Amino acid sequence: MPEMHFHIRWPDGSRDTCYSPSLVIKDHLAVGQDYPVEEFVALSRLALGIASERVRARYGFPFGRAQAQLARIETSARRQGPGTVHIESFEE
Repeated sequence: MPEMHFHIRWPDGSRDTCYSPSLVIKDHLAVGQDYPVEEFVALSRLALGIASERVRARYGFPFGRAQAQLARIETSARRQGPGTVHIESFEE
């Protein structure tokens, strides 16, 4: 499965590089777009869940790295104030 990274900027200006085990993240987030923090978390949860299930279907187990990435996103989001997450780029 093709993996990728997506680069984001949080409302506080900090940047983060996130991992996806599948290109499915591109179906849910768009480069150059801003998403309210809650929406970004929800879309990440959906996309990373789909990616993990694709790994489960192929290999028989969910992909822990996708689950760990989602946990990091959720933790970072809780530290943010109101605002938007900017999708800076995708890296395949």
